[in-house]
Amino acid sequence: MSKAEKISQAIRELVKALMDRVMIRVLEEDPFIVEDHRANKPLYAALVPDEIFKGSHFERRFVTPFGGVWEKLAKLSAESGLGYSETGKTISGNIPQERLRRISEILALLEHPIEGKKRQTPNWEEELKYILKGKGKLLPTRIVCDVYAEDTVNKKKYAFELKSPLPNSDITKVSKEKILKLYSMEPKIIADAFFVLPYNPYGKKENYAWSFPSRWFDMRKDKVVLIGEEFWDFIGGKGTYRLFIEEINKLGKVYKDRIYREFLEIEPPKEKTEYLL
Repeated sequence: MSKAEKISQAIRELVKALMDRVMIRVLEEDPFIVEDHRANKPLYAALVPDEIFKGSHFERRFVTPFGGVWEKLAKLSAESGLGYSETGKTISGNIPQERLRRISEILALLEHPIEGKKRQTPNWEEELKYILKGKGKLLPTRIVCDVYAEDTVNKKKYAFELKSPLPNSDITKVSKEKILKLYSMEPKIIADAFFVLPYNPYGKKENYAWSFPSRWFDMRKDKVVLIGEEFWDFIGGKGTYRLFIEEINKLGKVYKDRIYREFLEIEPPKEKTEYLL
């Protein structure tokens, strides 16, 4: 079996297992019972069609098992590509005291004006250059990264902060702080660390326009930012993103039809525009 086939199979098996678990939950273990819904929420039932709440019932039982799915998919891809990966990895190292102070200073200036200085716009290269000039007493620091991977051939270690495609400002700030600290460790433990979005709802990277993470990173230019294809192909090898898209879309067709027929108990629309990842 080729590497591409292994990646496809791993993605397919993971997502299928998660979806099968959801279907068992909503069809057998915890189905939507109209009579219970009407008894528990008579006002809602009187005003809103039962089907609306049936959809909400499914959504709530879908979200929990799919928590962390991007990290799981990234781990599988990295194991097939780079060679080794784990999620929630703690990286421990030492950082000079002045570098920690400068990290705090940079983050503060990106957030708001301070001490007569205007709020700055992100510039990864200049920020890191300034921070790495800091010296001082080494302070022990621990960073938990979303996804950790090792290139077992070239002996390089990588850390990834993997967030939703439209992250909020606070989450992005925390990720930037963690990444800056990873680069500031003395000696440096990882080869590179990245802020990652699993796909781009805006299409091309140069068109990414969600404003909140842009306070902390230049989302279009910073080399520390990976979005969609450039991330999956980095950890899994060239073509991994295409394989990922193909497998998800194939499974989507199967499970959408099942949800229509088995859960909603209606036939899938004969003419519909399919949403494809």
